[in-house]
Amino acid sequence: MAQRIVVVGAGYAGLSAAGRVARAVGDRVEVTVVNPSPWFVERVRLHQVAVGTDGARVDLDALLGKRGVSLVVGTATALDPDARRLTVGARELDYDFLVYAAGSTAVVDQHALTISGADDTALTRARLAQLPDGARVTVVGGGATGLEMATELAESRPGLAVRLVTGEDLGAWLSPRARDHLRTVLTRMGVEIHETKVVETHPDGVTLATGQHLPGEATLWCTGFTVPSLARDSGLAVDNQGRVLVDQTLRSQSHDTVYAAGDATALPGNLRMACATALPSAQHVADGIAARITGREPEPLRFKFVAQCISLGRRDALLQFLNPDDSPGEKILTGRTAALAKEAIVRGAALSARRPGPLRAVRPLRTT
Repeated sequence: MAQRIVVVGAGYAGLSAAGRVARAVGDRVEVTVVNPSPWFVERVRLHQVAVGTDGARVDLDALLGKRGVSLVVGTATALDPDARRLTVGARELDYDFLVYAAGSTAVVDQHALTISGADDTALTRARLAQLPDGARVTVVGGGATGLEMATELAESRPGLAVRLVTGEDLGAWLSPRARDHLRTVLTRMGVEIHETKVVETHPDGVTLATGQHLPGEATLWCTGFTVPSLARDSGLAVDNQGRVLVDQTLRSQSHDTVYAAGDATALPGNLRMACATALPSAQHVADGIAARITGREPEPLRFKFVAQCISLGRRDALLQFLNPDDSPGEKILTGRTAALAKEAIVRGAALSARRPGPLRAVRPLRTT
């Protein structure tokens, strides 16, 4: 009898895990993906969508159908890991293995826009399109999302007054050379930089920790992410953020038929939320489940960071090479070359999620 595998979420992690395990063990499994939307969204492109670029989503039913994977469109409302049952609206799905890849969403203030998903990005896009030249837009958050949003907006809409507010020094997690490049690019684009925290948002702007009020016609919130409460509510072992606690093979510490990957997982080594960790963790989960089905011992996750790439508009980018522990190295790549590299990385990530290997059951791969 085929093993029933249910995957919660169809982002980079969920889509990759579903396709990989289906190809690895073939007719030994029946794979079902549960997702609130019928689309796979390229989340790392949403800053482009917000300023008017089309695309960044793929029809899941057509894509999964080619892999022999079923799709259930709906939100998972309850999980009983002891009974091995997932509830999606009025429907109940029994499973032998569950892959929890529910992802993350932005923490958003009621007066701010965001780009954490397809629907809220569509609202942001519509609002930005209404703004006339001279309108003031405040981007809150100096991480990769905030940097990409601020530079994309400043480049595509030079008539707007764009500000970036970051609660720490600009690019604090990067190398000195990288930080210098960020400041140079933002200054060249006319982006106003405020290195302080936002303490309150208003319909007409934000208040900074310094007491200064920045008036504006739109605020984009690009900082702070949270995970769904489903894992915590179901009794799975989770950390204080609600992320699933796993062992070195990415199996739940409390329920051995549940695996987790991506943003909603407390990955070993405290790996950060990123597409760069979502894909390899999902592929490792698929390999681990395939190993158990075929009578082999799953291997522990082995992971090291290589680089982080940040878009700075369409003609510039920053590629920060990293040490294996995620600390910044000395080497960086910038300009048009880095922009081309970033585009290749983004395309490769989407391709890896949509067409994951292996073709047949093999020894679990070392994930790097």
